[in-house]
Amino acid sequence: MKLSIIIVNYNVKYFLEQCLNSILDSNIAFAYEIFIVDNNSTDHSIEYLKSKFTQDNIHFLENRTNPGFSKANNQAILLAKGEYLLLLNPDTVVGENVLSNVCLFMDSTPTSGAVGVKMIDGSGRFLPESKRGFPSPWASFCKIFGLSSIFPKSKLLGEYNLLYLDEDSIHEISILAGAFMMIRKETLDKVGLLDEAFFMYGEDIDLSYRIQQAGYKNYYLPERIIHYKGESTNKGDTVYINAFYGAMKIFYNKYYPDNKFFSLLVLGGIKTKMALEKVMTFLKISNKMRSAKDHKIITYNKDNFSYEEIILQMDYNKKTNIQYQIYSPKTGITIGTHSIKQKNEYVS
Repeated sequence: MKLSIIIVNYNVKYFLEQCLNSILDSNIAFAYEIFIVDNNSTDHSIEYLKSKFTQDNIHFLENRTNPGFSKANNQAILLAKGEYLLLLNPDTVVGENVLSNVCLFMDSTPTSGAVGVKMIDGSGRFLPESKRGFPSPWASFCKIFGLSSIFPKSKLLGEYNLLYLDEDSIHEISILAGAFMMIRKETLDKVGLLDEAFFMYGEDIDLSYRIQQAGYKNYYLPERIIHYKGESTNKGDTVYINAFYGAMKIFYNKYYPDNKFFSLLVLGGIKTKMALEKVMTFLKISNKMRSAKDHKIITYNKDNFSYEEIILQMDYNKKTNIQYQIYSPKTGITIGTHSIKQKNEYVS
């Protein structure tokens, strides 16, 4: 078994259906398996997906509660047989050659412990979490207090998101995103499973760090995928905000327990940021509603384009006022970031 793909689902059955179809349409010449771990979804995800995906290499694990992202991944990791394990978000779409190309890179790069890829959102914009530097107290300080946003290309102030590195080149980096993280099985055997203290965020940072500490390298490859990002979470929800910034506190309490600089400045900054996020979330939602008339939706018919062609066009034509969607005649469903519903333009 070359590859085990692990996807944790929570109430995003239609996004996951599209994700699975993109995997099944991939050009894969080796044995692989897929694990779907459902964290007690209320949208009848398992019943819906089981009726559509009956392949022998697709396995479903059903949790009666929501134990969190880390624990759910660990459940499947313990069952996986692949030489490589891919942690993949359900709200993603992979190009037909991505999985093979990443596996080939790992085959030819034995020092690679894990690999991430270039992720774009529903408007085709590059997601900076695709490649990140180690979140040292200084890098986190710059991130939390906005210095990295003001000077994104600065090596001194922009270490958190590494935006000064070319997004279309291969790089050795420190931190990979759990939305797409292919890991060598022998590496996991050495460093251990995901830390279950992280419920929903931060586990990828922790694991990336431990992989490097074990002597392996993490790489970023400019292989494109769509990550609709956050379709299974409400970013204005207090639970989300607390989990996001709480993960940062867990990480630094774990690795910097005696760092007074971090305790005074960064943890204080996190509390301030949490309060501001709750206010800004409301303003963003209101602004999005006001500016909806300036947006348009471009919908691709999957029968006329490969996933790779669609993702490439989205990447090249990225604009903040465009939302891209993919219509699949096979399922009869159109998938995209579903906040704008007007000015549809079909590409056939």
